[in-house]
Amino acid sequence: MRKRGKRYIAAAKDLPSGPVSLSEAVKKVKSFPPIKFDQTVNCVVWLGIDPKQSDQIIRGSVSLPNGVGKSKKVVAFCEDSDVEAAKQAGAIEAGIDELVKKITGGWADFDVAIASPKVMGKVGRLGKVLGPQGKMPSPKNGTVTQDIFTAIKEFAAGKIEFKNDAGGNVHAVVGKLSFDENKLVENIQAFVALIKKMKPVSSKGTYIKKLTISATMSPGVQIDTTEK
Repeated sequence: MRKRGKRYIAAAKDLPSGPVSLSEAVKKVKSFPPIKFDQTVNCVVWLGIDPKQSDQIIRGSVSLPNGVGKSKKVVAFCEDSDVEAAKQAGAIEAGIDELVKKITGGWADFDVAIASPKVMGKVGRLGKVLGPQGKMPSPKNGTVTQDIFTAIKEFAAGKIEFKNDAGGNVHAVVGKLSFDENKLVENIQAFVALIKKMKPVSSKGTYIKKLTISATMSPGVQIDTTEK
């Protein structure tokens, strides 16, 4: 069992007795005792889906209205003619044969991989390497696209990817604790609105079962999912 520090334990004692409004939840998370770094704010949505059913998988990407306060290292799998433009768009590495070879050799110092559909035949060889890292390009989360330059810019600027886990939970970074309250509220609203739109037709019963936000070193605060 993970051992909690005194600061966390003290914050946990100050949690609301039940779910609160989104604005109240943000205020509460920001009110916890501060630490020496700017904490990341995370949002977790517990969904009424069956993760074992392929038609109920929730997966995608989104650019939040106020960003997330962190840039990402992006690589681009593309044809040689697009390498220079890809790097100008923000890719730290671009190309196909040499890039595949470099990653096969163990290099993994990047956060997101974007790919043009034209080169996916070669990128497929990296499935066993990038798959376990969660970096394999996929059309479902917008990392395999004809418009790789726009995708590079968006992901480099902090566009987030998400996918439900085995328990039906979707985790997402929604900003930094230093953000103004209204900016965090707007980001969380945008993320949850997208999740609602993605409700699978085959999902029955309550879709959003629980919604919680927390900072890196804080306990979670539950949000009232019936709030309009």
